[in-house]
Amino acid sequence: MEAHSIESLSPLIQGADQWGEVLLLLPLLIALEAVLSADNAIALAAISRRLHDRRRQETALNLGLLLALLFRMGLIIAAQWVLDFWPLQLAASGYLLWLCGRHLAGLLSGEEGEGDGSDGQVPALPHPHPHPHLNASLGSVVATLAVTDLAFSIDSVAAAVAVSDRLVLVMAGGVIGVIALRLTAELFIRWLEVFRHLETAGYLAVGLVGIRLLLRVVLPTLDVPEWALLLVVASLFLWGFSVGNPAAVVAAGSD
Repeated sequence: MEAHSIESLSPLIQGADQWGEVLLLLPLLIALEAVLSADNAIALAAISRRLHDRRRQETALNLGLLLALLFRMGLIIAAQWVLDFWPLQLAASGYLLWLCGRHLAGLLSGEEGEGDGSDGQVPALPHPHPHPHLNASLGSVVATLAVTDLAFSIDSVAAAVAVSDRLVLVMAGGVIGVIALRLTAELFIRWLEVFRHLETAGYLAVGLVGIRLLLRVVLPTLDVPEWALLLVVASLFLWGFSVGNPAAVVAAGSD
């Protein structure tokens, strides 16, 4: 989800006729982007963890989100076309649902290893016998990060343009969103090792966004209350942070 999807912000931003007033809103937008992009951030964090070296993870996040920023700017410019082109929205929905389904399938098959809380691709802590498919190239991770953010962005582009017709302001919101993602994704990389259910909670939120996109295509007249969606996502993340990983605590204490 994105801050632009909060309908209560629309009158506030539309009423900011002077750029000075808009600048006063930027801290609020930054804070909201950081909080409401948590489902996107956790997916990006889990993808980047396929690279086991922290420096490579940071490089992948930097390059992937730079590419994602270019994609976002393109989507904003072509927002009206995106609104009318339902196959693109359907493809984004399918991709997000696939990400969620792959994670859940990994949990059910037990490929993630007992008690590590991951999706079968990257264990929460270093494992002495890693799965042969755990290793990923930097290029593939960067591309996956960019495509994943693109799928999330499609859910918010229409709402962003509806909130404001100022292209520069909407683009500024896109830049803020990417910066917020970069900061929160790095935090989640650490938190995924500490909280056992956090990754699953994040992927369930990803699936929720996919379902929302699918409903927008299949049932465009269906109006899902924004507060209900936020309540479900908040509940998922409360559950995600509810149980720590004892192994991570022991590892941290031994450092």
